[in-house]
Amino acid sequence: MSDFDRNAGARWGQSVAQAGRAEIDQGLRSFMLGVYNNMVIGLAITGLVALGANMLAVATDPSQVAAQMGKIGLTSFGVAIYGSPLKWLIIFAPLAFVLFISFRIEKVSATTARMLFFAFSAAMGLSMSTLLLVYTGTSVARAFFVTAAAFGALSLYGYTTKRDLSPIGSFLIMGLFGLIIASVVNLFVQSTAFQFGLSILSVLIFSGLTAWDTQAIKEMYYESDGYEVATKKSVNGALRLYLDFINIFQSLLMLTGSRNN
Repeated sequence: MSDFDRNAGARWGQSVAQAGRAEIDQGLRSFMLGVYNNMVIGLAITGLVALGANMLAVATDPSQVAAQMGKIGLTSFGVAIYGSPLKWLIIFAPLAFVLFISFRIEKVSATTARMLFFAFSAAMGLSMSTLLLVYTGTSVARAFFVTAAAFGALSLYGYTTKRDLSPIGSFLIMGLFGLIIASVVNLFVQSTAFQFGLSILSVLIFSGLTAWDTQAIKEMYYESDGYEVATKKSVNGALRLYLDFINIFQSLLMLTGSRNN
């Protein structure tokens, strides 16, 4: 009888443990789905704003041409965002948003954090609209789909691997700082070959960061988190993955893109 009781207790304990793991797994899946949803919405906003800004900036009617940028005619709106001092605000606005979200996310509400992320995505779209002036639409689409496929595979690896990616992440962060410094130097050097090398390095670094960030975001999840905390973590995770995606996309576009004639 005692053996029966002990076995029953073991089975009961196992079932409780399995139920607990199932709840955690379900909660983790919901959390990660929230991260990816926020990221995808952010990317959609960026794409729509970039496309909308380009449509408003490029003149299709000769009578609307206010200035020329190479062989592309710009409207008054295009001149304002690409040829006036306003362009510097557009260039640096995304960086300001990233810094503000990173340092203030703990002090704002979850709803505000999400709205700030979407506003950042819109600012990034306005900034990236210049890519549609430089590169052909086919090149942009191709780079986007290649990035999406690579990002999906790398993020899946980061989510499923049992290997601790922390050491790799620390190395990649060091590489990222080096990449930023080298990019600033190239602003003055203006070397095409140097930029080509930086683009390759950027793809490698942000590819690794995609897997590392995914694992780190996964480890941010706690079952006991309330709505506010969980939502802020979701927004923070979405921002990290969004930046990985955008940097891979831009670097691939620089490497493979065909320029407008």
